[in-house]
Amino acid sequence: MEGIYAIWQRDVIKFFRDKARLVGSFAMPFMFLILFGSGMSGALSSMIGGNAAGPLAAFDFVEFMFPGIIGLTVFNTAIFSALSVVQDKEFGYMREILVSPMSRVTIAIGKVLGGSTVAVIQGLMMLLFVPFIGVSITFLMVLKLIPVMFLVAFAISSIGLLIASSLKTSQGFQMVVQILIFPMLFLSGAMFPLNGMPAWMDVIVKINPLTYSVDMFKKIILQPEQMAPALREAMGLNLSIFDHVITFSQEILVVLAVSVVFVILATIKFSRAEG
Repeated sequence: MEGIYAIWQRDVIKFFRDKARLVGSFAMPFMFLILFGSGMSGALSSMIGGNAAGPLAAFDFVEFMFPGIIGLTVFNTAIFSALSVVQDKEFGYMREILVSPMSRVTIAIGKVLGGSTVAVIQGLMMLLFVPFIGVSITFLMVLKLIPVMFLVAFAISSIGLLIASSLKTSQGFQMVVQILIFPMLFLSGAMFPLNGMPAWMDVIVKINPLTYSVDMFKKIILQPEQMAPALREAMGLNLSIFDHVITFSQEILVVLAVSVVFVILATIKFSRAEG
């Protein structure tokens, strides 16, 4: 446990000391929130029906996007936390860690937990934008968000560690991650409702772990059970497989399963990797 704590502590302290990373990690989520959320809100809301009379008049695109922005922040921070593994390899620090008494499993778990913690902190910091965008979030919602953020971050950090354990350069890691980020992001429902997708694309949506992660954030923040059915449909808050609407508990199980599978794969790969 001391070894896990030491690795975890190093990554968390390193994050807070890196001011450029701390500020830069807000850049992409903030850009999406301003560009797509505020800049295109009127046009997209009009297309979906937000300017119409009736229940669809309540459609607010900024409010719709905000849970997705939290998901993007957690995802981005968690997966890029594994970049430190590649950097440690490049600078020779990883070799020093690997020859220490700590087992490689301990190091891998510490890395995943460190990345998960940093991602949760970043996700919570996004809530600072709430007063400026008109989204209503209660203290109870925040309490619900924290464990969900951690579960999602744990799964994504494990995926990041698996990738990092397979690569030797920072450039290679960043290229692979960038290729993964955009399809997973845009096919997760974070940026727009996932209605009317082609069949082949819908399959990708359903196997994308970020889809279930973003949907959990939406269910906590947007509370779709209190919406009119037409509004819930327009906002894509009806994620289903074979006409079965996926519940919050089932989404927890999906992300938990992804976490278990990838943390095992990442630990095995990391244990076999060379420093």
